[in-house]
Amino acid sequence: MYLDSQGQFSNSQALTVTALSTNVIDLGSVDRNIGTGEPLAVVFNVEVTADQTTGDEDYQFDVEVASDAGITTARKLLGRRIFESGTPTAPAENADLLVQGFIFAINLPPGGLDEAERYLAVRYTLAGTSPTVTVSAHLVPLNFIQKTVDYPKGYTIT
Repeated sequence: MYLDSQGQFSNSQALTVTALSTNVIDLGSVDRNIGTGEPLAVVFNVEVTADQTTGDEDYQFDVEVASDAGITTARKLLGRRIFESGTPTAPAENADLLVQGFIFAINLPPGGLDEAERYLAVRYTLAGTSPTVTVSAHLVPLNFIQKTVDYPKGYTIT
């Protein structure tokens, strides 16, 4: 997958509390038709396995737009993935998936954004006793995402 530093939200961002991505993308002041013609997604790569020591840790990944770089004014949710420890309730997925090397994506809705929606960011919401996870996140065209399959080795080393 090709990655562009201009589309980078997080680079090995170590999370222990709710936080915004290290980088916020400024979409500019005019013509914010992101994803028109080529669908876009935010791809997340888990670099350090999420902690589930006490079994109550939850992890939420939101892609948001807003009219300010702090992502506080006129904030709008574009996509979300939720991972819960223990037995997740729909639409959440099991936090056991958040292991080193796990890659997942949040597709962005195609089309234009409102005039007030200039800044794009990722909000990480962590809950529970001791949540920790380290992730990287990038904005990429959807066709850049490749689903890889690991096959068993056909040999034995003795």
